[in-house]
Amino acid sequence: MDFLLDNQPDRAAIPPIDFRAELNDEQFAAVTAPEGPMLVLAGAGSGKTRTLTYRVAYLLSQGVKPGEILLLTFTNKAAKEMLHRVSELSGVEPGRFWGGTFHSIGHRALRIHGEAIGLPRAFTILDADETDGLLRDVVDESDKLFFKDKTNPRPGPLHEIISLSRNTQQSLTETIKRYFPQYESISDRMPLFAKKFADKKREANVLDYDDLLEFWLELLRKSPETATYFQERFRHVLVDEYQDTNVLQSQIVDTIAAHHRVMVVGDDAQCIYSWRGANFENIMTFPDRHPGTVIHRIETNYRSTPQILAFANGVLEAQPRGRHFEKTLRAARANSEKPYLVQAMDGREQAQFIIQRIKGLVDEGCALSDVAVLYRAHFQALDIQLELSRVQIPYQITSGVKFFEQAHVRDLIALLRFVYNAGDVMAWQRIAILLPKVGEKNAQKIYAAALDHAKLLQKDFLDALGTDDVKSKVPKDAKDDWNQFVTSLQQVGEAMRTGAPTRAVESALDGWYGDYLKGAFANYLSRLDDLKSLIGFAARFTDMQEMLAQIMLLNSETSDRSVDPNEDAIKLTTVHQAKGLEYAAVFVIGLADGMFPLRRAIEAGDVEEERRLFYVAVTRARDELYLCFPKVNSKGGPATLLSPSRFLQEISADFYQPLRLKRQWGW
Repeated sequence: MDFLLDNQPDRAAIPPIDFRAELNDEQFAAVTAPEGPMLVLAGAGSGKTRTLTYRVAYLLSQGVKPGEILLLTFTNKAAKEMLHRVSELSGVEPGRFWGGTFHSIGHRALRIHGEAIGLPRAFTILDADETDGLLRDVVDESDKLFFKDKTNPRPGPLHEIISLSRNTQQSLTETIKRYFPQYESISDRMPLFAKKFADKKREANVLDYDDLLEFWLELLRKSPETATYFQERFRHVLVDEYQDTNVLQSQIVDTIAAHHRVMVVGDDAQCIYSWRGANFENIMTFPDRHPGTVIHRIETNYRSTPQILAFANGVLEAQPRGRHFEKTLRAARANSEKPYLVQAMDGREQAQFIIQRIKGLVDEGCALSDVAVLYRAHFQALDIQLELSRVQIPYQITSGVKFFEQAHVRDLIALLRFVYNAGDVMAWQRIAILLPKVGEKNAQKIYAAALDHAKLLQKDFLDALGTDDVKSKVPKDAKDDWNQFVTSLQQVGEAMRTGAPTRAVESALDGWYGDYLKGAFANYLSRLDDLKSLIGFAARFTDMQEMLAQIMLLNSETSDRSVDPNEDAIKLTTVHQAKGLEYAAVFVIGLADGMFPLRRAIEAGDVEEERRLFYVAVTRARDELYLCFPKVNSKGGPATLLSPSRFLQEISADFYQPLRLKRQWGW
């Protein structure tokens, strides 16, 4: 939601607030600072939201009217909570402010002033499905064969590419090269698609989500009257989580806050979202764009023990000089144990250690819900999910669904199930409908024809699929895929008959489904990592029947019951999704080079963002922090030796204590 402007006066209505008593020295200095550009560097757990809300209350107490304050956030929830808190402090109702997300405020600005750039007020906004549908039509008009090639991006991934290019203000070629390398072969065709997509939206008087920012910035630049209106109307601009802004958002703030009465609050050390457009340079160059900027550091941490913060400071110390703001987190809490460095043989031993320690934490009075296992990528959580299911400790995946419930994993498992047992009609239905224009009814017709043909000619079912009679039942749009689809199934079948389950999984990934995955998902590389981890999982079994049975048993144990968000359960999550959260005990797993930081990030030169991500991970812990390093990687192929993460090697051994495992699971 966004909140309406209101210029009702009322300084007298603001109840007295003892800011000195309510805030620590650092917070007080920022909250009561004189007008002017301010960059508030709020370290993890230091009270960022408190500082921002008290700043709004302070401005009100100084006679600033509610309607003269613009508060920009990244979520409606954050805006609502902040303004509700301001209301509690000041007595001013939230509805008297103009505050909300960048997109919601942009939408309101365009409704009121959009005609200045030729945008009629009656425009409508497309939802995600409508956006993809319109883009599909545009591409079909330009190139009817584009979507025939299953390795080309579908409309969803195609829109993700265009969207990221717009939000980063990078060319489509640069965007594809950096973030979507699997699509480099079609990068020269993308500008035409993007232009026709923009033209079609204009013709239909519709906007997508990104237009709300692009057109808002265009409005501010092309209509001086509108820019002046915003600059004069909003005497004070406040921005939350400034390190997460993209280029468009930063330019919007700079334009509206040309008077330099702007406070941005953030932490350069927690800038971890470049893959969705966040620009690290925005916060680093803010003082250059706003001369006279006063930097306030809020470094007192109320969350973690001094030992955990010493480790976190050690992570930041390793950053290249001159490429970050200096800061040192200071603890408000008493001394406790240093973080533990745990060397495990492999992912399974890592998981078994975590379970043993969780049991100890519970015996010590810690709730399961106050324990988190953090990882860099989803595939790294497979072993811990398997072990938690085996010992029946409840867990919740807060960054998605359980490993074997992910769509691409279910697809591949269905393919293996069908090849193993051609009578598994449900598995057939799941994979067949992935073919172009093959719905459930078509899938049933093809299956029935193949079954009849197999019986009539006494053929193997997979061989029957390849006959001309069966192919005649396949929709026209799927015929180009059909031969590769059938050949791939047959190759997986041959691998099952002649080798271990690992060969069947490898064959499935090398065949038709691997190509399908490439076009279906913009995050193809991370999903491919998930599926490659199944190769290591398959190595635990001697035959396919045993492997498939184990997967089905695991799913039946965990998937049938509904997940109660209030259940006392271990939290499993990627570090990205854990940002802003905290737990009594945190286990960071997979701390090996190539896993954290990810190999892709190392090769792309994105190690500094990975380091910031590691900093975010360790600062989630309040009382206990376990840093887990598996020495052997058995996922994705033959076992390989791993090196400890470079982030561990950079930190002095004084900041942690080794915890040596015994094979009997004692320590």
